Amino acid sequence: MLALLLLAGTVNAEEPFRIAVIDPNRIVEESPQYEAARNLLSAEAQEREAELTSQQEDIARLETRLERDGALMRSDEVTRLRNDIRARERRLRYAQEELQADFALRQSDLRTKLVQQVEEVVEQVAKDNGFDLILSEGVVYASSRADISDEVIDRLKEVFEKR
Repeated sequence: MLALLLLAGTVNAEEPFRIAVIDPNRIVEESPQYEAARNLLSAEAQEREAELTSQQEDIARLETRLERDGALMRSDEVTRLRNDIRARERRLRYAQEELQADFALRQSDLRTKLVQQVEEVVEQVAKDNGFDLILSEGVVYASSRADISDEVIDRLKEVFEKR
C-alpha cells in the first residue's frame, strides 16, 4: 500500500492524493435496505414457523391420544397411530431443515444484493468527492475526517427512498 501511495504522489504532485475509509459493517447495518431485508426475512420466517408449530401441536395431540387411549385400542390401530406419528415427525424434521436452508439462502441472497448496492454507492461517493482510494476492512486506524461511512449511509437512504 505504501508503494501505491508513493506512486500516486509522483503521478501528479499538484493534486493531493485523496484517501477515505469506510466501515462496511456499519454501513450495511445502518442502511434502510438492511432493515427492510431483515423485516422481510422475519415476516417470511414467522409465517413458516407458525406452520411448523401447528405440525408440532398435531404430533403432540396424537402422542397424547396414544398414551391416553393406547391400552384401549386394537394393536393394529396402535401400530397405525405410531407409524403416523413417526411419519409426521420425519416430515416435521425435514420441514425444519428446509426452513433453515431456505432462510440461510435467502439471507445470503439479500446480503449479496445489499453489498453490491453499497459498492455502487461507495464508488459514486468516491467519484463525486474526488477520492483516489477508499479503504474498508483491515484498516488499523483512520481519523473521523477520513471516514466517509456517514455519507455512504446517507446516499443509501436516498436510494432507498427513491424506490
